[in-house]
Amino acid sequence: MTEWNKLIPKPRSKFLRVKCLKCGNEQLLYSNPVNKVICNVCNETLAEPTGGRAKIKGEILTAFE
Repeated sequence: MTEWNKLIPKPRSKFLRVKCLKCGNEQLLYSNPVNKVICNVCNETLAEPTGGRAKIKGEILTAFE
């Protein structure tokens, strides 16, 4: 581990590709949202904020760092 990696911490939050369980629509969302995230197609709730990490209601397909 280099000296720069020790001095500059990496963020723990990620962007997630989530699949809606109701309609199958895939959508990108942030792992720490402030507002409730709904599906663009069927208005089903995909993620609810909890003060930190979100409670994900869909299927997580991939995580982007």
